[in-house]
Amino acid sequence: MKTSYQSVPAFVTKDGSTIRELMHPNVHAAMGSHAQSFAEAIVEPGTTTLLHIHPITEEIYHITSGVGQMILGENVFAIASGDTIVIVPGTKHCVTNTGTVPLKILCASSPAYSDEDTVLL
Repeated sequence: MKTSYQSVPAFVTKDGSTIRELMHPNVHAAMGSHAQSFAEAIVEPGTTTLLHIHPITEEIYHITSGVGQMILGENVFAIASGDTIVIVPGTKHCVTNTGTVPLKILCASSPAYSDEDTVLL
């Protein structure tokens, strides 16, 4: 099954990023999505998402556009288009857009993303 980018509304998550749930069980279960979610997150220039953890969910971020800086556990490092990062459950993380264009991140989450599994620090 498929979705269309234009048909998926954007919303602001608990960490402050704007996301589009391109595939999520809460919306697309009838299409076959049951155990994971796939989204695009956008962080505007000069902004930082709130530091948080997901006690249960594993995430994979793939940067598709822009540059920034990421806090992942005790590490702080630059991120840019083409980078892929795994975030294991319970690891604190956030991203800052250090560039002049929106930082775009594809986010795969298993189990599927939920605000209930987002703990702000």
